[in-house]
Amino acid sequence: MSARHPIISITGSSGAGTTSVKRIFEQIFRREKVRAAFIEGDAFHRYDRAAMKIKVAEEKDKGNPNFTHFHAEANELEILESVFEEYGRKGTGRTRHYVHDEEEAERYGTPPGTFTEWEHFPESDLLFYEGLHGCAVTEEVNLAQHADLKIGVVPVINLEWIQKIHRDRSTRGYTTEAIMDVILRRMPDYVRYIVPQFSQTNINFQRVPIVDTSNPFIARWIPTPDESMLVIRFANPRGIDFPYLLSMIHDSFMSRANSIVVPGNKLDLAMQLILTPLILQLIERKRRMS
Repeated sequence: MSARHPIISITGSSGAGTTSVKRIFEQIFRREKVRAAFIEGDAFHRYDRAAMKIKVAEEKDKGNPNFTHFHAEANELEILESVFEEYGRKGTGRTRHYVHDEEEAERYGTPPGTFTEWEHFPESDLLFYEGLHGCAVTEEVNLAQHADLKIGVVPVINLEWIQKIHRDRSTRGYTTEAIMDVILRRMPDYVRYIVPQFSQTNINFQRVPIVDTSNPFIARWIPTPDESMLVIRFANPRGIDFPYLLSMIHDSFMSRANSIVVPGNKLDLAMQLILTPLILQLIERKRRMS
């Protein structure tokens, strides 16, 4: 953690909705004139798409059919931690991009499934990470200790699967059977490496559908925000003005002393109200130290 060079880390599984949350942060940054340097978690995969297929096959031959991008060894977490550490000390560092599809290939000038060259961060007020391992703690690394504000994006598991199925079918052309195979292969690593991070976060945003999602593999539509509730859990509720939030967010209520429940269609409003003061606190602390 660093007062001079703060780091915000958004962590969540594939299909959890971290990209949507990132857009809300970007809105806050623009409105409050905060300059952010960005890290995409996929940029720190250890293997490109072709090499990952080879690695998965090798692991399967060794008796491990469940090696996935969720696994710590499939990612350059040591390099990511060094970037966090350097940014916290000096406000500098580097990142790259993982090219997912043809649209990104045209933008970055490199084929899908590969990485761009490393590039240094522009001058910034804070560092923003969004991806799978922003709060990962293993025997080798402790990324959680470097982040000043840690956010978990955690839909209930069936909703997470529905979102992933629809995204991968529509944007990546995968079949439902192929996506189901990926989900099954990822489950051991999901339990070992993704779930524990949500005990490291300062705030978790968990979307809960209020329609039947009992079989996510036949769901025709993703439950809409109007068909969802949002459970927001604070690791430390001290200093959170719950009466203000309850007055500003219609139909919200407290479910526990550290948790507030709001309608799903109020996600943007809730995040704006909760996160804007926290971001401004980081910037004010930075200015005082400078």
